[in-house]
Amino acid sequence: MYKIQTLNKISANGLSEFPLDCYEVADDLPNPVAMLVRSFNMHQMNLPLSLSAVARAGAGTNNVPVQALTERGVVVFNTPGANANAVKELVLLAMLASSRNILAASAWVKTLMGQGDKIPELAEKGKSQFIGPELAGKTLGVIGLGAIGVLVANSAVGLGMRVIGYDPFISVDGAWHLNRDVIRAENLESLVAKSDYITVHVPLTNDTVGMIDAAQIKNMKAGVRLINLAREELAISADILSALSSGKVASYVSDFASEDMLAHPKVLCLPHLGASTPEAEENCARMAAKQVRDFLEKGAVANSVNFPECRMEAGIPAGGMRLCVANRNEPNMIGQMATVLADEKLNVSAMVNQNRNDLAYNLIDVEGEASPVTLDRIVGIDGVLSVRVIFARG
Repeated sequence: MYKIQTLNKISANGLSEFPLDCYEVADDLPNPVAMLVRSFNMHQMNLPLSLSAVARAGAGTNNVPVQALTERGVVVFNTPGANANAVKELVLLAMLASSRNILAASAWVKTLMGQGDKIPELAEKGKSQFIGPELAGKTLGVIGLGAIGVLVANSAVGLGMRVIGYDPFISVDGAWHLNRDVIRAENLESLVAKSDYITVHVPLTNDTVGMIDAAQIKNMKAGVRLINLAREELAISADILSALSSGKVASYVSDFASEDMLAHPKVLCLPHLGASTPEAEENCARMAAKQVRDFLEKGAVANSVNFPECRMEAGIPAGGMRLCVANRNEPNMIGQMATVLADEKLNVSAMVNQNRNDLAYNLIDVEGEASPVTLDRIVGIDGVLSVRVIFARG
């Protein structure tokens, strides 16, 4: 019986991916083999030694201690693209709301309550203070062309916008799905200088933190509208507020509320609504659950943020076992494992080895069953982070 601990409320439809006959799923379980998490901060947790996998039902993993888990050979999954449509729709709403002053106009017209029959005339006279530009014909700069960025760019083309995209690490899949009318920017400076609207869709890393700062704002058009639904720390708040006050930036839409942002009249703050749709929550939960199942039952790794993608197409040989070994990507690791198995007269029927930077992951199918001593010898190899065994069903 596999024990799965949920650290947040996870969509019931997503959790239904775990069959009840071999999975126990609850929010308080001793010695879970895997955890599912959304926004819960895991950095202060005392993580059990039984843990083999953590799945984040969402894209970002800032709330997960990835490095500490990696040192223990624990695979960390995320669900890229599962909430992409929800975020895309919110970006389009943000562009429209920031352009047409929808919220301010709605708040103002409510002040006319009590004026009775005069309301239509008063509303007509006052509407000029909320005039805002149309999106058609304007230029949108999309920073980051992953699953979300591609959807945003393609939708903006459909709205009649000129779209510029920048992503030096765009994937082949992203490039295939990108509308041919999206213009490729050579660098970030080129994109911000030409854009009337700018939206950011990159992960938070040491290289991207504070990427929208005073220097980049200086390169922007006067009256630019900025949208940040990705991560608060991608923009320097003080620089944004200064640009808003000077008029350089016309408006800033952020999905991350803070005291200083809430105080500025040109900031539209949202309570982290990016993926807050029932469809996105279900998609993320289903994707996370399927990845965990595939990992626990077959050893497969897909959409991991720390270990390489790895899958064995063949099933585990009858009467045999599959070793799932996470290790540092160092010379002679495979040779040392093979030597241990050969010493025990265990035949390797199939093997897949994949590496990613300084880490590697192996699936090794063995005819017969390795003894606890054999497994201990593999665990004891310098550089091996974790070893997990899956037995053939039957």
